[in-house]
Amino acid sequence: MVPLSRIVAKNLSQAVSTAGKPRSVRPFTNSAKERNDDPVEFRTLNLNPDRKERKRFEERKNVQHDLLPPRAKRMHVDQQWTNVWPAAASFKATAVPLPVRMGKNLNKKAPLDKYGNAELMKIPNFLHLTPTHINIQCAAIKKFCTPWPKELATDADCHRHFPVQIITSDYCHSGQSIRDSKARVVSFKVPLSDLNLDEHARDKFLRLIGNRYDPKTGVVTLISDRCPTRKQNYDYVCYLITALYFESQKVEPWEHEKTVADFEKYRWEGSPSQIATTKLVRKMVESGRFDMGQQESNSAEAADAREGEGAGKGGAPPSEEDMKRFRVVQQYRSAVSELINVGEDHRTVDKYKDSVKKLLGFQ
Repeated sequence: MVPLSRIVAKNLSQAVSTAGKPRSVRPFTNSAKERNDDPVEFRTLNLNPDRKERKRFEERKNVQHDLLPPRAKRMHVDQQWTNVWPAAASFKATAVPLPVRMGKNLNKKAPLDKYGNAELMKIPNFLHLTPTHINIQCAAIKKFCTPWPKELATDADCHRHFPVQIITSDYCHSGQSIRDSKARVVSFKVPLSDLNLDEHARDKFLRLIGNRYDPKTGVVTLISDRCPTRKQNYDYVCYLITALYFESQKVEPWEHEKTVADFEKYRWEGSPSQIATTKLVRKMVESGRFDMGQQESNSAEAADAREGEGAGKGGAPPSEEDMKRFRVVQQYRSAVSELINVGEDHRTVDKYKDSVKKLLGFQ
């Protein structure tokens, strides 16, 4: 072990030897390349900065920039709304100059304001479908349109040329999705008279569709909702009406073996009542007791009926087809068919009585 006295003597001798020499002053620099020491700089942590530094930091933090007011407050009274809301978009409170409110306040106060209102942004809006929007859009697509056909001037003309109706519904509500499952339902309507079915096909068609036929309006209605999309339901109802039409046209071999007693409903054609009525009318025409001038039919075959009546006036007896178009014969046919198919009541009996009187010339 080196004694302490030697260490002290050595340090004193070194201090005395360097006391007279001048010392070099190195300039202060922060760059590690300019000074030949360790490149790692030791930075002190100042836990208590002075007041000036704290004040400078607070001033820089609290700087407030000037913001423009919302667009809704800067709009002019004659602002063109189509430029503000040109297409469908979510609700923007800063662009709508209306005091819109929506939602429920739990404190029993007024509904929530439009700013930051999520309820207004969830639902679809119609701000892009104002009358001005529609007029501008119609004017833009007008050059691609053609004049309305003169043959479709009235609703009756449209129904006559386009008898088929496809009815669908769209729904708009607030929820997680704007789609509604009821929008897939498709209704198909067509008048039975426009299907051009004969008596056999008509009877079979009505039996196949069941209660989907309305006898008051004469319209067949098919509704489909079993498929997940509207397009699939539309294709399905088109397939149904096509299958029903061609199925009703089929004639099975056993149908030719049916007699009058096998019919499900009373048929006046070919019945003993028709044969007796035809003979009676022919005798009345030959005897001159039948007024041919008052027997014009109200049906679409009135022109043919007038031709038959003209043939009877000329001396030749009217044919059986002509006599079927006589007004009294058609009334008698309708009264007999309704009396047997519907049943006897005051209305059907009175109708049958009046038709018989007219047929015999008592009225």
